[in-house]
Amino acid sequence: PTKIAESLPRIASHFDETIQAGAERVIKRYKAEYDAVIAKYKPRLEGKRVMLYIGGLRPRHVIGAYEDLGMEVVGTGYEFGHNDDYDRTIKEMGNATLLYDDVTGYEFEEFVKKVQPDLVGSGVKEKYIFQKMGVP
Repeated sequence: PTKIAESLPRIASHFDETIQAGAERVIKRYKAEYDAVIAKYKPRLEGKRVMLYIGGLRPRHVIGAYEDLGMEVVGTGYEFGHNDDYDRTIKEMGNATLLYDDVTGYEFEEFVKKVQPDLVGSGVKEKYIFQKMGVP
């Protein structure tokens, strides 16, 4: 939600005042709703560490959502990443974040064993590895 609230005004700034005011109305309209979701889940998730490998969706698009919930993204990567993907993602990451490219199931399992995240966000191919390991 915070990334949406940051990007809508930036997008709207390229248009007239009507669009800009509309963007502010949309942010205001949904703020209570997303604040309620954050208030519900953040106490349980704050301080938890997460590793991502989410396929076609670009990880940089969801990092902020985990951060809004108080989580730290400690690893992320791409199956088919390009240089611009990594350039943009690095700006969203902390200094100690593991960044991986086209990892195999075995490599990802080994990363998770070393980093020991509290949660792994992955696609259907990888999820069974972590279910068997007991990592949500």
